[in-house]
Amino acid sequence: MPATDPFNVVFLGAGNIMFGSDEGPWNHSARFEKKLGDRFRMLAVVDPNLPRVHQTIATKRTDPAVRHAYLNTEVYGTLDDLIAAYKGKEDTIRVFVIGLPPAFRGGVTTGTDFELRVSKAFPNAHLFIEKPVSTGSLEDAFKLGEILSQNIPRIVSVGYMMRYLRAVSHVKKIIDEQKLIVMATNARYACAYPSCMKPDWWDKSLSCGPIVEQATHFCDLSRFFGGPVDLGSVQARALEWNEPAGKLTKIHPGVKEETIPPENRIPRATTAIWKYKTGAVGHLTHIVALQGASYSCELEIFADGYMFIIEDPYNTPRLRIRSPLSDEEEVIVCKDDDPFLEEVSVFIDAIENKDNYIVRSPFIDACETYALTCAIRIASERK
Repeated sequence: MPATDPFNVVFLGAGNIMFGSDEGPWNHSARFEKKLGDRFRMLAVVDPNLPRVHQTIATKRTDPAVRHAYLNTEVYGTLDDLIAAYKGKEDTIRVFVIGLPPAFRGGVTTGTDFELRVSKAFPNAHLFIEKPVSTGSLEDAFKLGEILSQNIPRIVSVGYMMRYLRAVSHVKKIIDEQKLIVMATNARYACAYPSCMKPDWWDKSLSCGPIVEQATHFCDLSRFFGGPVDLGSVQARALEWNEPAGKLTKIHPGVKEETIPPENRIPRATTAIWKYKTGAVGHLTHIVALQGASYSCELEIFADGYMFIIEDPYNTPRLRIRSPLSDEEEVIVCKDDDPFLEEVSVFIDAIENKDNYIVRSPFIDACETYALTCAIRIASERK
């Protein structure tokens, strides 16, 4: 019998990734609503921008389809306020969705220890954490991962939603069935930069730059297929903002790049190569160049006799496959694919079935992706 009991959730952070925006398909609240239906209860939202949160909740209450989930939602400005309010009733919260900026999480020191504070105050709650796991100390991120993994019943999932694409699942299935070993991965991520409207995104001191913040998805997918990376093999080069080829003409008017210290301005293109521990090779190119609204992204995976190309993962993903059976490519169009919904669905299923192994992006593994992106950034800035 399907469960019918209320499923209580708290959102830590109320930005675009949590409640949606015009910039992209991300919107965790919509996925929890769809997955849980009448069971979903948003117990509380924690965010310092209280007027925005109150307006968001008020809007949700006008929608008859989801009004039940937000009727009793409480709003808090800080985590300390939430902890105080739930003293003695900690176990009423089943899930925390942590979507505040990575500068405030992913660590074990004061100011970066958000997950640690949540896990201590609410030891039985499960955690869904946005990517990247941190923009701080890599060593501290791994320390946090070790701490979180010690609480075995707790499910922890990191928001690398592209691992849940149907095209990705199909490629994984073929690789496993044919007992293939990946020989090479080649990722390209070209963003439409006028839609990058957050000033922090353009400041490396705040976002860690586009490799850590954005290309992390394709570094993660590359690792998902290629396996562990030899970080000592990473080499990278970058086109900087002040080089002749680095001039951009359509930066969003809300972004005043000239006010960002020159040393903190982001590169326009970064290309990197590395070796996987199997001996396979990996390649990534990230480009801040396209205008309009649509990104251009794809990942190539090669193995003996096989080529897989995953195209347009944000919109209508397509999978092209060439196999030993024919030189002609098989093309699979994955219409109506929603990896955001799938990752939330798997996370909830893992909680209700007490099955940690179905989560495709555990925290420690996400730390390995953070390590790769940091290595690429450092190598690209090396003179």
